[in-house]
Amino acid sequence: QVQLVESGGGFVQAGGSLRLSCAASGSIFSTNVMGWYRQTPGKQRELVATITAGGSGNYADSVKGRFTISRDNAKNTVYLQMDSLKPEDTAVYSCNAQGTYWYTGSWRAFTSWGQGTQVTVSS
Repeated sequence: QVQLVESGGGFVQAGGSLRLSCAASGSIFSTNVMGWYRQTPGKQRELVATITAGGSGNYADSVKGRFTISRDNAKNTVYLQMDSLKPEDTAVYSCNAQGTYWYTGSWRAFTSWGQGTQVTVSS
């Protein structure tokens, strides 16, 4: 199928910035929607931002104006630029990709998740 590898998490003070990256790899595939979700202990995973292959972005209200999602289709990579970070942004951020891959003579749909990367924002 398609594998996702994330990078860029870490520790930052409130008001700071971090940039997450997620690269998709596989044999023959095409990604449609890529995005970022986050989860904290005891809470359900929530959408942060998604972006289509055409570049249309969608954001959670809590991050609008602070986070920017982008993608490089040639590199099958999606980025999340996080600015003006707040302590409540602390979470494990996971990359998601949906699309199709070529397998045994036909295109098949896939949904893949990255392993997650920790983002910690101190007050």
